[in-house]
Amino acid sequence: MTASSKLVTIIGGSGFLGRHITRALARQGHRIRIAVRRPDLAGHVQPLGTPGQIMPVQANLRYPESVEAACAGSDVVINLVGVLFSSGGQTFSALHAHGARVAARAAKNASAAQFIQMSAIGADEGSASEYARTKAEGEAAAREEFPGATIIRPSIVFGPEDNFFNQFAGMARFSPVLPLIGGGETKFQPVFVGDVAEAIAKLVATGNGGGKTWELGGPAQRSFRELLEYVVEVTGRKRLLLPIPFAVARIMGTVMGLLPNPMLTSDQVSLLKSDNVVSDAAVAEGRTLEGLGIKPEPIEAIVPEYLYRFRKAGQFSAPVI
Repeated sequence: MTASSKLVTIIGGSGFLGRHITRALARQGHRIRIAVRRPDLAGHVQPLGTPGQIMPVQANLRYPESVEAACAGSDVVINLVGVLFSSGGQTFSALHAHGARVAARAAKNASAAQFIQMSAIGADEGSASEYARTKAEGEAAAREEFPGATIIRPSIVFGPEDNFFNQFAGMARFSPVLPLIGGGETKFQPVFVGDVAEAIAKLVATGNGGGKTWELGGPAQRSFRELLEYVVEVTGRKRLLLPIPFAVARIMGTVMGLLPNPMLTSDQVSLLKSDNVVSDAAVAEGRTLEGLGIKPEPIEAIVPEYLYRFRKAGQFSAPVI
């Protein structure tokens, strides 16, 4: 089977990560279905390929029959669906755990050659964080339904529409203080969204990686404090970085978690108690970007290009060197 003859269904493919993966796969010549709850709102993905190459279709992981229909005839199925906090029917359990099972079963029933499940570094069935627990449950469910499933675990993903650098840069515009949860010592390994997309495109093109858990991180580990220091440096803001003990942060997260779109939840506080970096085992076994022949981009090469809008004079501010 040639790369150009593959039909790839991406469940949840209209979001931040999905758009970049779609673009990378389209460049390889694949035909792509974007399976989403509201295909009428996913038209923005179609210009990422040639006319007719990318088609949004309706699917909802809470309704398995819709996912089965969306995946029918697919050679590859990729499940990207995930949430940062539970809301209504969009719970961690429903989407991360049950949803992964539904997607993997649909891929199996479609006789797909590959199933790729998006997870996260830190996925652990023993974690105090429900996010991390259900991510791990989703990995296990995917492999139960689709033996040989490929698991992708990125660290925090950055890029023009990310929910990390943009969020804190936006906060720095108005707040004189930025919070350092747990003192800001938690380590991350930020990975460029384009590198994650290239990794998945390589796995789809070669058909390799089945049964493995790939851990994707950038070239450097940074503490939470270092990342916020970088945000204020790039945006040209002078802000106080205030250490907040985990116990206090949990109370804050509990209160803020009652809001419709919380900036912090108690579950996220639990998640911040563990480092979010590529494991030594993954490095030793080559289950990384470098193992796929990809040189990861550093934040310095990408982030200033989209955070300039948060500077006092926007693009007219002096460049950050």
